[in-house]
Amino acid sequence: MIFIRHNKYTILNMLIKIYNDNPNPKAIAQAVDILRRGGVIIYPTDTVYGIGCDITQQKAIERVCEIRGLKPDKANLSFICYDLTDISQYTKSFDTAVFRVLKKALPGPFTFIFNATTKVPKLLSSKKKTVGIRVPDNNIVREIVKQLGNPIVTTSIHDEDEIIEYSTDPELIYEKYQDLVDAVIDGGYGDNIASTVVDLTEGTFEVIREGKGDLAQYL
Repeated sequence: MIFIRHNKYTILNMLIKIYNDNPNPKAIAQAVDILRRGGVIIYPTDTVYGIGCDITQQKAIERVCEIRGLKPDKANLSFICYDLTDISQYTKSFDTAVFRVLKKALPGPFTFIFNATTKVPKLLSSKKKTVGIRVPDNNIVREIVKQLGNPIVTTSIHDEDEIIEYSTDPELIYEKYQDLVDAVIDGGYGDNIASTVVDLTEGTFEVIREGKGDLAQYL
């Protein structure tokens, strides 16, 4: 366990191996403890690796934005939720037809954009009226969210490579980010295809970015 002083915060430098098929409860608890203490972690999803923190930790959200070179009030950050129950806290109501599709498509490789409740701008210190929601088909990050009791603010880890857009090897991710984040969760190689982004703000399903998920099979 190594502590690194970086500007205004101390980084808990860890690489935690967790298997998706059978996540170790002690390792999950370790990741949850880091998040509750305001830490920033990198973790696997069913698409690409993501970087994020507990949505209730404002300074941690600012750190995520700093690491990714984003402005907190303008960043397109999404929430990783455990299930549809969590989603309802942060999104305005949607009809039964939309719910049926979500129930079939999630957990899955989609980011759904909803009209946000007033709770979201307060959490992100922004004026955004929409929020992206993810429920990944990945046992590691969903179990972390479940044990945390809050969604995780998330954004993707990008690679500077001209061909490979997203970093996939957790050990290489750790080498790159170990001085910036508190933990990298090694859940095996990630994908290089991001989630399919679907806009639901008008009450209809509009795909605004084609990714790993095929929404047509759920409509």
